[in-house]
Amino acid sequence: MLFPTLSPAEKRKNFRAQLKTGKLLRFPGAFSPLVSMMIEKKGFDGVYISGSVLSNDLGYPDIGLTSLTEVAQRGRQIARTTALPAIIDADTGWGEPMNVTRTIQEFIEMGLAGCHLEDQTNPKRCGHLDNKSIVSVNEMCQKIKAGVMGKKLDENFVLIARTDARASEGLESAIERAKAYVDAGADMIFPEALKDEKEFEAMRKAVSVPLLANITEFGKSRLLTHEELSNLGYNLAIHPVSTFRLAMGGTEKGLDILNETGTLESALPLMQTRQELYDLTRYEEYNTFDQSIFNFKLK
Repeated sequence: MLFPTLSPAEKRKNFRAQLKTGKLLRFPGAFSPLVSMMIEKKGFDGVYISGSVLSNDLGYPDIGLTSLTEVAQRGRQIARTTALPAIIDADTGWGEPMNVTRTIQEFIEMGLAGCHLEDQTNPKRCGHLDNKSIVSVNEMCQKIKAGVMGKKLDENFVLIARTDARASEGLESAIERAKAYVDAGADMIFPEALKDEKEFEAMRKAVSVPLLANITEFGKSRLLTHEELSNLGYNLAIHPVSTFRLAMGGTEKGLDILNETGTLESALPLMQTRQELYDLTRYEEYNTFDQSIFNFKLK
């Protein structure tokens, strides 16, 4: 109800243990605390919090306009509503290496289980767009090492290094960067915008640490199934913008229906019912809780 059933430290420990099982972990994206509750209810393994979605939800494009404070606070709101581990998008870390250290510390204090840091220059852009610019290997490794320093608050926090090198420098460069990032202390590698299964397989053969696959609609990569990703040896699949796209697509359809017909009667099948919402938010349990503490009479 009001408080998490697991502490953030326990969720981070559980996430570490899950990564060692060899099972593909499934982390749909949550754009609100309520969505994270739905993800847990539906039996997924964790929650992903997309920087792109947080930017878009504020009405901005995904070019690094959000602040650390905005992202960390929203991350806390989403992470605290579920017993599942939540990982968050750290973009380029909000500055120089020392800023990255603070970023990791903030995320740990806000209850996140991990984050990914990318090697794009700032201002960054969506990973599945063309003409991305990336920093040097040395600069990114400095940021990763700074992130490792931030993990002293909790060594179970998972630091994920994302490389966008595939689009601008090719697959071999992406692989070499991934190896360098592991040497610098990254716990997991996120190879962005790989082209096909052969490239996913090549990355898996080259890197020994866990790998994250970004399964995003309308991107560079085919929408591989969970079974395919598992067979390729990947450890974590994120679906970063999917619930947001579903919500926005449904909202647009509903508004069109209202505009055209003057009623949403025909759109009711698209909607979550009142009862389903009350069940998800545990309305009845809150009522019982309230009655148990407000059980006195004033003279």
